[in-house]
Amino acid sequence: MATKGMGTNEKLLWSVICGRSNEEIELLKKVYFKKYNKDLSILVASELSGVLKKLHLACLQGMEETYDPTYHNESKAVEDADEFYAAGEGKWGTDEAALFDIICKAPPKYLQMIDDAYVAKRNHNLERALEKELSGKGKKAAIFHLNMKLNPYKTAAEHIKSTCAGIGTDELGLSCAILRYQHILPRVMVEHVNISSKTVEDRVVSETSGYYRKLLVQMIKVAWPDAS
Repeated sequence: MATKGMGTNEKLLWSVICGRSNEEIELLKKVYFKKYNKDLSILVASELSGVLKKLHLACLQGMEETYDPTYHNESKAVEDADEFYAAGEGKWGTDEAALFDIICKAPPKYLQMIDDAYVAKRNHNLERALEKELSGKGKKAAIFHLNMKLNPYKTAAEHIKSTCAGIGTDELGLSCAILRYQHILPRVMVEHVNISSKTVEDRVVSETSGYYRKLLVQMIKVAWPDAS
């Protein structure tokens, strides 16, 4: 639905594709092909361009490595942090593909090691580096992907909150977010209270109505029966 009709809902697309495990990406591609008889990567390549296209295609490769402490060690983290710098802040012009290769391949625990190594040498983290090197929707999508690996519960909570920001509620975005985060929703709900002083259910009740509200509330209760 992010690519249906006039124009592409880019925020919805990156919130569905970015920050997923290899297993989730593989399942997503299989289900999409079964339903629409189309290759998801080919569709994304036709709908996006520039930085967003590079990021989404990297995510769809399902290239995240399995964490191995003998390989993913501190010395390699320093090397990858230096490569990240060389591809971004350390050169004239940004090699986005190289940046995305690093943050897509690194398993979460190891990505945190790279982030720590980057902070130790550059005095700011990978998120700040992406903020400096990228712009617009590409920057937002890349930071979302990064933080879904480094701090998934808070990032998911902020995503849910963002679907209700401004005038009107992004009902499709809200529905997709609650559905995507079902397996981690109890922890996401705790973070949501921390950042907004209200529960996800409170937000749903205040932002929606009718049968749609009842459906979302029931989805929340399935994930956390004691939420109310």
